[in-house]
Amino acid sequence: MSKKILLIHSSVDGHTVKILDKISSLIGEKRSVTKKCISEVSKDLIKQSDYIVIGASIRYGDHRKNLYEFVDQNKDLLDEKDNAFFSVNAVARKEDKNTANTNPYITKFLRKSKWRPKKIEVFAGRIDYPKYNAFDKYMIRFIMWITSGPTNMNESYEFTNWNQVKKFAQEIS
Repeated sequence: MSKKILLIHSSVDGHTVKILDKISSLIGEKRSVTKKCISEVSKDLIKQSDYIVIGASIRYGDHRKNLYEFVDQNKDLLDEKDNAFFSVNAVARKEDKNTANTNPYITKFLRKSKWRPKKIEVFAGRIDYPKYNAFDKYMIRFIMWITSGPTNMNESYEFTNWNQVKKFAQEIS
């Protein structure tokens, strides 16, 4: 019987979903994979799964509220399963902030949550200026300016290390 892996996302602009799609394509041939938005996941679906992977993005310095609510409501079930968590953020583009031990958003997540994932990873995300509304475009540009990131609002910048994603997929499959 094939191991059932549940891939859950809490995404703002869709890059976390893109990462989960890649993970799914890498492990899908040898495993039964289900991918769901965090708001669509039931306790029964968690119970039916052998491995739970949650991917969540950052916007304005925090993971979305629905991530914390989901984890609080399902902590006991998550703890019973093999599980992993990854954060997607632009800060991880920096060499000194691209590991679970050095990324400030992983630290913040662990401080705010009672859940202790068995595997934790961080992936650099994407800045997609053309896709953002005016407020987000200027706020993110300001943040990028402060942190020495790209500021050309006519461009998109993908920082994800896809080899790192591939390695993560191999480790969870």
